[in-house]
Amino acid sequence: MQEFSKRATQKLSKLSQSQIQSLVTEISNENEMLDSIFQSVSTGLMVVSTDFHLKKINKSAERYMPFSLNPEEPKAESLFVWEIVANCEISDFLRTSFESKKTNVGEEFSVAAGDAVRFLDVSITPLVQNKNLVGSIVRIEDMTEKRTHEILLHRMEAMAGLSNIAASVAHEIKNPLGAISVHIQLVQKAVRKKREGDGSLPDEKFLEKYLDVVNQEIDRLNNIVVNFLTAVRPISVHLELVNPDRVIDELLSFFKVEFDDKTISLEKNLCGGEKVLIDEKLFREVIVNLAQNSVAAIIEKRDSDFGVFRGAVRVNSFVRDGVFTVLFMDNGIGMDEESARRVFEPYFTTKADGTGLGLAMSYKIIKEFNGDISVTSERGKGTEFVIKIPVPQKNTALLTFCEGES
Repeated sequence: MQEFSKRATQKLSKLSQSQIQSLVTEISNENEMLDSIFQSVSTGLMVVSTDFHLKKINKSAERYMPFSLNPEEPKAESLFVWEIVANCEISDFLRTSFESKKTNVGEEFSVAAGDAVRFLDVSITPLVQNKNLVGSIVRIEDMTEKRTHEILLHRMEAMAGLSNIAASVAHEIKNPLGAISVHIQLVQKAVRKKREGDGSLPDEKFLEKYLDVVNQEIDRLNNIVVNFLTAVRPISVHLELVNPDRVIDELLSFFKVEFDDKTISLEKNLCGGEKVLIDEKLFREVIVNLAQNSVAAIIEKRDSDFGVFRGAVRVNSFVRDGVFTVLFMDNGIGMDEESARRVFEPYFTTKADGTGLGLAMSYKIIKEFNGDISVTSERGKGTEFVIKIPVPQKNTALLTFCEGES
């Protein structure tokens, strides 16, 4: 139809009135059909001019993209497209792409949608007509269902059957503990009543003190159950696209005071710009745990070195092969090979007052991010933790176009 219309318009002067009317009708019908297709596709599309003013938008884009101004309003035509986008991060992405003249770029964003979060893949590709660049197409893909499916699939794989086992174990332990506790209280009550009567019972140290010990052990067992449930219960994760370097930098600035107070030097080299799917609150717990462990390891080595040793913490981050990596290093007391191998196991600890759950929870959190955490350590020399979190990949590869190419 397009070729027919093109040839017909070239011979327009030779056409009769009825032929021209028929041609116009056919062109109008064709445009209506193309517009109907444009409006019906599930992918959000915005056509912008070379100076990034909005020329055309479909219903999906209006539904996905948060706008501060209705794009159908006449005023919107006089504004840059980023000026009518409500989300600051998407707006900055569009503006930066225009100013840097980038036309083959894409990035994923998390956008608040009421109480939920929607993940949007926003990409920009050139619009070429007759081998000339006439504008750009802004494509908005809703990735929420895919990301949610990935999260649920990973969680099902990691937690299959574990919660039921944990609940069964806790139930089996708690029942006898409750019975023991009740009967010990009855014994204590009977002992007190008899002693207040004829006083014929043994000295206090032969009975009550031992019962007190039993009660303490019951409390300890209850704590074990609580800690066990904490270790195996599914974590409530609220994943968003977050710049992890920003979180790390903020926490290291907070710990800088403690580092300075304990004369521990801090060196950081963060890559800065990449975003990954994490729960910021839980990621903070991981970094805090690593920082606290580093301080404890350095203090232990300093005590064994009679205070001469100078501690150091170094934190680096980089992105390689689609993976965001954090290296968290210290020159503290370190661990032997066996301890390093078991350090992420629940209840394993080398500290006298440790619970053995800090690093186990850190491991569990990073796994919820579909990432990985590992450790290398040498006794007397220091420890290095490595956190790896995948960078969200785009659904489609962006094709490279140059001006003058189609």
